[in-house]
Amino acid sequence: MDIIICGDVLDELKKIPDSSIDLIVCSPPYNKGGAAQGYLIDNVLYSHFRDNLPEGIYQQWQVDVLNEAYRTVKPGGSLFYNHKIRWNDGEIIHPYSWLCRTVWKVKQEIIWDRKLAANIRGWRFWQTDERIYWLYKPFKGKHGNIGVELKSRHASLRSIWQITPEKKNRNSHPAPFPLALAARIIYSIFDEKKGKHVLDMFCGSGTTLLAAKLLGHHYIGIDNSPEYVKMARRRLEQPPEHDIERFQQEIALHKTNTSYDEFRSAKKSTGRYKSKYRQRRQSS
Repeated sequence: MDIIICGDVLDELKKIPDSSIDLIVCSPPYNKGGAAQGYLIDNVLYSHFRDNLPEGIYQQWQVDVLNEAYRTVKPGGSLFYNHKIRWNDGEIIHPYSWLCRTVWKVKQEIIWDRKLAANIRGWRFWQTDERIYWLYKPFKGKHGNIGVELKSRHASLRSIWQITPEKKNRNSHPAPFPLALAARIIYSIFDEKKGKHVLDMFCGSGTTLLAAKLLGHHYIGIDNSPEYVKMARRRLEQPPEHDIERFQQEIALHKTNTSYDEFRSAKKSTGRYKSKYRQRRQSS
């Protein structure tokens, strides 16, 4: 199934069968609050959504969406959730404050270094980072509940990702998700496997869906804006050349290295001082 749906996120999620999705990648509206948040944030205006809910209502909405998404994901599946640490009226608002209230297990917190600040006032050091939370639906496997090990060519990209945002002259969505970021997630999780089912329930201009398509997977996108749904459909029908180029650049970063199991089976040292420490212990 390859489809982009225009509708309310919770209503449409409820229509997706249980345990039918392999992977979710999404970036919801951040509830930035609009006024007095900085020039760039003031200019992030969504079609068909006012990004200024009371904070308690916003967080409960996110919990409800994430819990409904959990139902749709197969055991062992993942959700990569992009958000940011916000600062409002002198108080830090951390995404983990509502993620810990969902049914998901948080597997990892990844730092996305955007290299650009959304607010360039001097109240704090310029914030160039966002977060990507790897949420996981456990299943009993070879290594217990921790899931399947990533190939080293993906895992070696580390947990701080330096990826610049999409350029506004190439994507008219007010907060476009970088294609390289979505491609990194999907390729790392599935490696060379094809035909998996990828969902983005805040699909916007269709970046996650395009990455899934280019990697040979099926996609489902949900957005409440008819404008963005049309934008995403056009983009997937005829991907721009700059998208193809950026996608290829990202895939080229995933270089083949020795896996952890191969490393151990070859009896190589996993630590710089391991052999010296062993010799010292034997001589003592």
